[in-house]
Amino acid sequence: MKKILALLGFDPLKHSVKVEMMAGLTTFLTMSYILAVNPLILGETGMDKGALFTATIAAAVIATLVMAFYAKMPFALASGMGLNAFFAYTLVLTMGYTWQEALAAVLFEGIVFILLTFFKVREAIVNAIPQNLRYSISVGIGLFIAYIGLKNGGIIVASDATVTTLGPWTVSSLIAGAGVLLGGVLMAVGVRGALFYTIIVMTVIGIPLGVTQLPENFSLVSLPESMAPIAFHMDFSRFLSLDINYYVVVFTLLFMDLFDTLGTLIGASTSAGMADPRTGKIHGLNRALMADAIGTTAGALCGTSTVTTYVESTTGIAAGGRTGLTSLTVALFFLVALFFSPLFLIIPSAATTSALVLVGVLMTKTITKIDFSDFTEAVPCFITILTMPFTASISEGIVLGMLSYVLVKVCTGHYKELSIVMYILAAFFILKYVFN
Repeated sequence: MKKILALLGFDPLKHSVKVEMMAGLTTFLTMSYILAVNPLILGETGMDKGALFTATIAAAVIATLVMAFYAKMPFALASGMGLNAFFAYTLVLTMGYTWQEALAAVLFEGIVFILLTFFKVREAIVNAIPQNLRYSISVGIGLFIAYIGLKNGGIIVASDATVTTLGPWTVSSLIAGAGVLLGGVLMAVGVRGALFYTIIVMTVIGIPLGVTQLPENFSLVSLPESMAPIAFHMDFSRFLSLDINYYVVVFTLLFMDLFDTLGTLIGASTSAGMADPRTGKIHGLNRALMADAIGTTAGALCGTSTVTTYVESTTGIAAGGRTGLTSLTVALFFLVALFFSPLFLIIPSAATTSALVLVGVLMTKTITKIDFSDFTEAVPCFITILTMPFTASISEGIVLGMLSYVLVKVCTGHYKELSIVMYILAAFFILKYVFN
């Protein structure tokens, strides 16, 4: 057992098995919605939903195990939200590619990611991001995931007049709000696993109130569906025909995954104190990026869309997760979900609102470290923070923040403060919007 823990980066003098496993369970519960949502979204393309459920778990397990044993970091991975919507609604239903051709694009993206990571290009990009921008990324993600929590819980709803507004106080939104208060109190008094306990309490309370839905003929155990209808069904014809638009698709997937992953890793690591306090560099970052790259490649082979590091990992980190034991625990629960999917899928989104909102509170604390006295730093940081929740996109927040950082520095004569990597990235970002 000690050898396994050592492989996970676990130090008995610094870490607790109970805390790490509780953190893993917390992360799993807050991201388990993907088991229901991913098959529904990708199923719109004609893919078999039962096979998609199994493929979603298989890809998540492979990627998260690599994160656990190779990167030794407390992050979980699965098919990314937004990326799966791009796969289904843009590539297949709008652009007319078959789901087999779309899977091939995901596979190519994963292979390119592996190469970029192997040659440490991705790590160079991360390390080139200025310190203040890193802090603002953490704050922006905090606001973004809090927004997701409020939206999922029905506390805020869509509005024609103001885009979003306070929703009606229904039973569901009351449970979500009560969960935020309960979780806040438990965290304030120092209860370990407060986020997990809050999710469980709210789920149980939701049963008699009709928020937690128990389906008819409810069964705890079910055998997993075969992945055969979708696994290894990539169609490479578009790539071989030198279709330029197809190459643009691969680049777009690469771009989206890159900055969603970077945003999550930078924001969560900085917020949790896992970065070097002097340089801001994240220890083991390249290994974490490799886990993401391998996960995307494995996901395409299994038959699912791009796999990425989940921002919900921050809930487990907030619960005390610091090593690969946390991510190993997540992977084990995904395996359990193969046979107990009816049980895990009854957790309502209202019950996970508390975790997302309270982690948002924790992540915004880095705002005090941003140098707002220097407007060449303050403006790009504010753009980064503002863009993520308002566009519902971590990647857009990073892109606009970094692009504005370069433009403001150049226009004010501070161009010597910029690295060559920042100039290269700015050029790519401009091209992205020109040809979008």
